[in-house]
Amino acid sequence: MEKQHIDWSNLGFEYTKTDYRFSATWLDGQWSEGELVTSEYIQLHEGSPALHYAQQCFEGLKAQTAKDGRILLFRPELNCERMQNTSDRLSMPRVPRELFLRGVVEAVRANASWVPPYGSGASLYIRPLLIGVGANMGLRPAKQYEFRVIVCPVGSYYKSGGLAVVSLAVSDFDRAAPHGLGDVKAGANYPGGLYATRKAQELGAYEALYLDAAQHRYIEEAGSANVVIATKDGKLITPSSSAILPGITRRSIMEIGKQVLGMPIEDRPIDLRAEIQSFNEVAACGTAAVLSPVGKLWYDGAWHRFYGNGESVGPVMQELYDTLCEIQRGERPDSFGWTHEVTL
Repeated sequence: MEKQHIDWSNLGFEYTKTDYRFSATWLDGQWSEGELVTSEYIQLHEGSPALHYAQQCFEGLKAQTAKDGRILLFRPELNCERMQNTSDRLSMPRVPRELFLRGVVEAVRANASWVPPYGSGASLYIRPLLIGVGANMGLRPAKQYEFRVIVCPVGSYYKSGGLAVVSLAVSDFDRAAPHGLGDVKAGANYPGGLYATRKAQELGAYEALYLDAAQHRYIEEAGSANVVIATKDGKLITPSSSAILPGITRRSIMEIGKQVLGMPIEDRPIDLRAEIQSFNEVAACGTAAVLSPVGKLWYDGAWHRFYGNGESVGPVMQELYDTLCEIQRGERPDSFGWTHEVTL
């Protein structure tokens, strides 16, 4: 299939209108069959709970072109599972697994010309979303919902591109309460972080790093990504908390660390003040960013630097990144069974 005439190598992480999106509606306890539509606009009633009470959630995953031309998805069933968990927490109807996966596949297939070619460094970002729509005024669940899957080609999340070293600053603000919405991908989790990230950028960092709301002591996650750490004694650790989003990229990286790199892995609370001296390599990870080494961290009024004095990529994060990307692009045998081919 002929691709769109785009400068793929210079794409940013921005919205680009593609040809089709998938839409299905829930009403009176039932989901519609769903269909591809061409308009990028959603018509909403002014009383929609998505507008007033943030009754909405979303997911994020990518499609990649393999060297042999196949289009590959990465663990889409986990995105479905996470959206279902979020739906339960927000009193929204679950999108059935079959409908979720069909919506993703149909949206990607219909926009195959927009999937960046192999070797371009770009990918097709996929955003499934679920919103409460229809007339409503009181604080109660919507009577109608729309499930939509939009896609657009994107480049690197950070402007520096590729596997570039970034910096974080510990925020004075809280991302989520221990028993709040931190462990689900609700849209309401994100706007408060815009201010925290702006304050972090004023300190010279790319983004904010949050500590736990109860004691402001344990690492939770960055504004748009989870955190993984390679310690000086050879372990791969990641924060554990009821307020952390269960990231699919993070979960995959930890499995690669254990199965491919042979590292002992730990998912546990990480006391920043007590353990920071044991950190050798630190990285932020997520669907958008993939894996971004953190060179330095602003904490307690000073910069704390990690591998290579905070200026270079460490060997552990490089191997984790390379292995993950090779699996996603079909360059490495997928012994985990993580990739899903979109047949054209």
